[in-house]
Amino acid sequence: MRASRAIALLLLLQARRTMTATELAAELEVSERTVQRDVAALIEAGVPVYAERGRGGGYRLVDGYRTRLTGLERAEAEVLHLAGLPGPLRDMGLAGHALAARLKVAAALGDAPAAATRRFHLDAPAWFRDAEPPPLLAEVSRAVWEDRILRARYAARAGTRERRLEPYGLVLKAGQWYVAARGPSGRVGSYRVDRFETAEAGDERFERDPEFDLAGYWAAAAREFARSVLRERAVVRLSPLAVANLAVLLEPTAASDALATAGPPDTDGWVTVTLPVESWDIGYLELLRLGPEAEVLQPPELRARLTEATRRAAALYADRPSRS
Repeated sequence: MRASRAIALLLLLQARRTMTATELAAELEVSERTVQRDVAALIEAGVPVYAERGRGGGYRLVDGYRTRLTGLERAEAEVLHLAGLPGPLRDMGLAGHALAARLKVAAALGDAPAAATRRFHLDAPAWFRDAEPPPLLAEVSRAVWEDRILRARYAARAGTRERRLEPYGLVLKAGQWYVAARGPSGRVGSYRVDRFETAEAGDERFERDPEFDLAGYWAAAAREFARSVLRERAVVRLSPLAVANLAVLLEPTAASDALATAGPPDTDGWVTVTLPVESWDIGYLELLRLGPEAEVLQPPELRARLTEATRRAAALYADRPSRS
């Protein structure tokens, strides 16, 4: 029996008092037969575990018995602040550390974690979607957590190349995993984990820059990327309502850059801005969201498309009874 699994089983029983073999097997990700063997081994080692039969029964510890095995290991402590994100932790290969950390906290705090669980739940479906994790994510994650040099083959737009990377951190953005890593140039860049064809975290370690701020780096990189794809410019008049809601309705970097170009309001309170868009097709769809709160002045082609869209929308609502 693995010592780590034995400790996890023991702490589960201490935290939850009674658990069935089925429940223990699900938590430990083993078979019920394995649970039965592990319990037998604990009993042989002198741990007072016994089985209660009948409805509501299961394995439990003798009343009053408490283990002192509650010290957090470094890896467990490092993932504890991510314990509310089980999907990403599992994808990174850290679920075992997270479970051990939660159990040790539960053993130290008694019923307090259960009370917190009843009162708080994190659900972030817009960010953590049901997508298959990249095959090499666990290996990349190991390199990040252990400050190990990552040797990999990376499929970039310019072709597949061998890379020697110093991986500083992982970012999960809208279901896509990225690793921020320092490359041969000495600069930190962003790499999509699903583009690694091979990845190996060897024995060689790197010295982490203590000044590196992952959140700050990612915010700046995201803004830079957004600006790099905003290649076209449209001149648009915006109503006060559009100005107030532009960052909600459009891409935030585009909205911020547009508002920075705003001149003084005209007599109607409208302002003229230069709005960056990725392409005229995407710009057309984005400006449709603003409806009558925006007027395209330039380029003429985009103005013509919005004019036609306005006519079609008006025809749908003109002198026609509701279909409901």
